[in-house]
Amino acid sequence: MSAVRANRPLDLLERQRVPDGAGGFAEGWVVLGTLWAEVKPGTGRDATGEEVILAEVSYRITVRGAPPGSPERPKPDQRFREGARVWRILAVTERDTAGDWLLCFAREEVPT
Repeated sequence: MSAVRANRPLDLLERQRVPDGAGGFAEGWVVLGTLWAEVKPGTGRDATGEEVILAEVSYRITVRGAPPGSPERPKPDQRFREGARVWRILAVTERDTAGDWLLCFAREEVPT
């Protein structure tokens, strides 16, 4: 197993209900924190979305380990963000037996 080069800061986002300013609520993405990560692309494909065609690319994103239940441990359906780029987290598992690193399987969807 090669050494991890966690050289990119990614914001970890979670969907939450946020006040809409008019007494109600709206769904929005809230930043939970910033994690240093190694981002490696996988394979890509075209997919049809709602009224758009998406170019989908899978990624393996490696971050420091955190115990289950910790707010610093990514979960499926959360997102990573780097500037305008966003990756949807599909699954998370330990990369090594000691749990020092977590491997996040993610997908970047880019409108074409």
